[in-house]
Amino acid sequence: MNWFLLSLLSAFFVTSADALCKRSLKNNGEYLIAWVRMGFSMPFLLLLLPFIEIPSLDWPFFLTLLILAPLEVTALILYMKAIKLSPLSLTLPFLALSPIFMIFTSDLILGERLDKYGIISILLATVGAYLLNVNTTKNGILEPFKAIRRERGSMYMIIVAFIYSITSNLAKIAIVHSSPLFFAATYLPTIAIVFLPILLWKNWGNMKGLLAKPKSFGAIGLAMAISTVSQFLAVNMIAVPYVISVKRLSLLFGIMYGAIWFKETHIKERLIGAIIMISGVIMLAFL
Repeated sequence: MNWFLLSLLSAFFVTSADALCKRSLKNNGEYLIAWVRMGFSMPFLLLLLPFIEIPSLDWPFFLTLLILAPLEVTALILYMKAIKLSPLSLTLPFLALSPIFMIFTSDLILGERLDKYGIISILLATVGAYLLNVNTTKNGILEPFKAIRRERGSMYMIIVAFIYSITSNLAKIAIVHSSPLFFAATYLPTIAIVFLPILLWKNWGNMKGLLAKPKSFGAIGLAMAISTVSQFLAVNMIAVPYVISVKRLSLLFGIMYGAIWFKETHIKERLIGAIIMISGVIMLAFL
């Protein structure tokens, strides 16, 4: 299987996990479902370890992981809050901002510089974000941007996109100091372990909820495991920006899930906005 199909597979399954999480959030708290997303992927991912080469790990790997863990946990909590509070078709497209933010964070972390295509991609992302709420223009031309500020789910996802722009760079450092498959097999289980005390604190006395829907929660874990392994296999074949640009098609899958599963409205303008945002990401990756 080539890198493009693997990246597309990753996009589809991460969005499927998002949709399953949103359905589960109707009857469960965001902290529990946030842990399910990572914890229920552990059995599937750890099964890889006997079949892959275990690399020699150095202190930069562990230092990077130490910085990654709290950022990932924070992003995960906000991610679940976002998809619980707001429509998938409105929140998920804002993940397209993470590669745009990477123009600046990659400069700080990896020394990569902003170029003219980066500037154009920022403009496209801005236009796309505007179109996500274009139905509100009857209240004024600036109303779509004001709607983003009022919609807490959108604001949370913008913060998530920024955090991911940092963790993506740090993950690249961790992969260099380990291996793609080893990092894929151990990263989410590590985050699940780090997140466990927070889950116990927030759900003390209600942990039986983890056993309430084994099939649904197992499906979330399996989807996350497939998405993670597919992404890192693709990264092992080609440069990361190419993988990220294809994976951002998950935004379109998210809008489709929103329309079909959750009967969300204003799908047409959100679809157009998401496509424009993705075009900015593709320009950033391929030009």
